[in-house]
Amino acid sequence: MPQYNPPLRDMQFVMHEVLDVVPALRELPPHAEVDADLINQVCEEAGKFCAEVLFPINLSGDSEGCHYDPATHAVTTPKGYKEAWAQYVEAGWPLLTAAPEYGGQGLPHLVGSAVHEMENAANQAWTMYPGLTQGVVELLSAHGSAEQKDLYLPKLASGQWTGTMCLTEPHCGTDLGLIRTKAEPLDGGACKLTGQKIFISSGEHDLAENIIHMVLAKLPGAPEGSKGISLFVVPKFLPASSDGKDQRNGIFCSGIEHKMGIHGNSTCQITLDGATGWLVGEPNKGLAAMFVMMNGARLGVGMQSLGLTEVAYQNALAYAKDRLQMRSLTGPKAPEQPADPIIVHPDVRRMLLTARAWAEGGRFLAYWVALMLDQAHLHPDDDVRKDADDLVALLTPIVKAFISDNGFDATNACMQVFGGHGYIHEWGMEQYVRDARINMIYEGTNTIQALDLIGRKVLMDNGAKLRKFGKLVTDFVEAEGVSDSMQEFVNPLADLGDKVQKLTMELAMKSMQDREEIGAAAVPYLRVVGHLVFAYGFARMAKVAQVKLAQGATDQTFYQAKLQTARFYFARLYPESAGAIRMARSGAKALMQTEAVFA
Repeated sequence: MPQYNPPLRDMQFVMHEVLDVVPALRELPPHAEVDADLINQVCEEAGKFCAEVLFPINLSGDSEGCHYDPATHAVTTPKGYKEAWAQYVEAGWPLLTAAPEYGGQGLPHLVGSAVHEMENAANQAWTMYPGLTQGVVELLSAHGSAEQKDLYLPKLASGQWTGTMCLTEPHCGTDLGLIRTKAEPLDGGACKLTGQKIFISSGEHDLAENIIHMVLAKLPGAPEGSKGISLFVVPKFLPASSDGKDQRNGIFCSGIEHKMGIHGNSTCQITLDGATGWLVGEPNKGLAAMFVMMNGARLGVGMQSLGLTEVAYQNALAYAKDRLQMRSLTGPKAPEQPADPIIVHPDVRRMLLTARAWAEGGRFLAYWVALMLDQAHLHPDDDVRKDADDLVALLTPIVKAFISDNGFDATNACMQVFGGHGYIHEWGMEQYVRDARINMIYEGTNTIQALDLIGRKVLMDNGAKLRKFGKLVTDFVEAEGVSDSMQEFVNPLADLGDKVQKLTMELAMKSMQDREEIGAAAVPYLRVVGHLVFAYGFARMAKVAQVKLAQGATDQTFYQAKLQTARFYFARLYPESAGAIRMARSGAKALMQTEAVFA
């Protein structure tokens, strides 16, 4: 049956040996006292909670799902979810990265991301409840009024209350300029909101006392399109009235979606029927404010997929070592058994190594971006903050789309390792495939991420952000290119760096003649840049592994495995970049001059 062991050794390798996070964090005044022992201890304790509390209710929660009562509009979460939430809150986990002024522990975003990976590996559906709440905390911290911060943040940060983001409507998803939800100003500064929202994760449940909805709506006379969107905070229960009782607000769940996966999370249809809400930030500036939460959610989706990739790999590896089928092509490897374990077969190893490589590359990228996010927020040097912020902006769509694309590929491969048993619910593998599939869709589909990367993050600033990343690649290549042992990693990295530069210039020129060229090239372009980022990560990890092996580190097998995984990545996964470059260059004609096909 399914199992999960937090990958603490590899997490520590990425944080301390590759990224060397402690000196970087100590440059940030709020984290000047952070050390490796603290980071490791937090991750170890979080890992225990994930493995012992969250993981045991993952498979059962998927089977049971959430229950909706149309008479009361109430949603009941699966058995064990509420108890797990109580333990989570009691242990103080929601406060991990929250600001101390609101009762939080104020630890780095990096530490929160590492914990988030394990939570998602153990139970993605459950983890969405606190994950979205953290997004509301960050949004109100950035754009809320002093009164809103004092009222909402302590209870959201503690887990006493939870939060949601209410964007999508039945007729519009990504194109939020089409929303119809209206906000009518009332005396006293509040507004009355009316409208419908759909696909609202964690929109109603029985875990917490109150749910704080962040709602996009339009004020009277607002400009058309996205320039007329405002943001409102709309609580399920209004703050206590003069009689001391919380009043039920006019926002309620009018149904839950019956989904392919993440059954333990309530994906709700939300009705606003004269609900009272308060403006957050400036009128008609709501979309820009909501991007704080949206970008955080996109990074969170990357962590969801990373977690699923890791847990799927662990289970597939254990199964492949135990399952006996046929003999090795080179003769029996377990002659005392009636057949060999399937891990002896080349294609089984290909599938396992694919998942492992996607997990290790994704972990490097996700933790690196999390560290830069801390630097972007807190570093005392303006230039360092600006560089970190630019790289986070560039890499956010890659974290979301590349890691989630790879996560679906990995969970599929791991299910395949199980053969027919992988298709059976009790083994847990088909759930990982179903859960992983949503990550390519929500928080902006991966096509939207690709368009964001090439259009807004690369071409809009004439490649300035991309050049900052390119300089990191160039500096690494120049430093390590003289090492014979690093040639197998540095040469393909340098080659792809040159090709990305040429491809970007080519697409920029073509887009001046026909904007459709950008839409046609966006998805393969993201795959190419994603491989450049992963190639950089694997080369860095390989360098550390070589140094440790040369120094005679006691954990020789660990570092040998690092090199072997890096070699597999460059041999079997990196070559996708060549085909993706050809696709990106193939142009829009084969897609857009197809009227007869769709007649």
